[in-house]
Amino acid sequence: MSKYINPYTDFGFKKLFGEEANKDLLIDFLNQLLPAHHQIAELEFRNSENLPDISLERKAIFDIHCQSGSGEKFIVEMQKAKINFFKDRSLFYSTFPIREQAIKGEWDFKLTPIYMIAILDFQYDEKEERQKFLRSVDLKDQDGDIFYDKLNFKFIQMPLFTKEENELESHFDKWVYFLKKLERFEEIPAILQEPIFEKAFYVAELANMTAMQYEEYQKSWLTYIEVKEVVRTAEDDGKNKATIKIAQKLKLMGLSKEQIKEATGLSDGDIDGL
Repeated sequence: MSKYINPYTDFGFKKLFGEEANKDLLIDFLNQLLPAHHQIAELEFRNSENLPDISLERKAIFDIHCQSGSGEKFIVEMQKAKINFFKDRSLFYSTFPIREQAIKGEWDFKLTPIYMIAILDFQYDEKEERQKFLRSVDLKDQDGDIFYDKLNFKFIQMPLFTKEENELESHFDKWVYFLKKLERFEEIPAILQEPIFEKAFYVAELANMTAMQYEEYQKSWLTYIEVKEVVRTAEDDGKNKATIKIAQKLKLMGLSKEQIKEATGLSDGDIDGL
């Protein structure tokens, strides 16, 4: 096992960003994504028990709910596997911190800003020409002008971040590089030798954990591997089914076994069983 935790695990993500003692790490990370007028100085973790808990998702998605000193509300998610209706789900979850602001009795409907920030260990943009590492989404009108600036989405597609150490240009780049490479680091790279990252490395170092924490992390890491394997198997099954359908069509078109093998890569046995 490596020297540092895997931040894509439930334990690793919450160890870095979800503990009271490490709020400065989360604040520093979030401030790289927020406009100047919403920069955070103080942060309070919120109880998320009133939010829906879809048990089938819990192994693949985990989140932190918090509120700034000036009232902005944040949902920060780590998603390690692709789910159906990803955008629908994000919009649905963003409605809960909106609804909890409702006041019984007379109320003028004034809302505080909501930020839904999702760190994704997968790509949801399938078409290459539409792929964006960071997608910032606001409510705009038909001319592209901001219509409502209090509901914001930030989607970070980690697989699309390909910068190496010598290519990092901003503090945000450094955070993404840290998260993406953390489990593979053996020492702190020169470009991350800053107080905030040095603390993050200390928090993430396995040697600094208690025996109980280490056991909890191992369970979380095994769950991460399990989810990855389930997703990979499902993708492979889908590809196999698609290949078989193509082979069936080619066979109906009268192509020979050799031609079908060359076109699909299937074995003689697979084609004989069509």
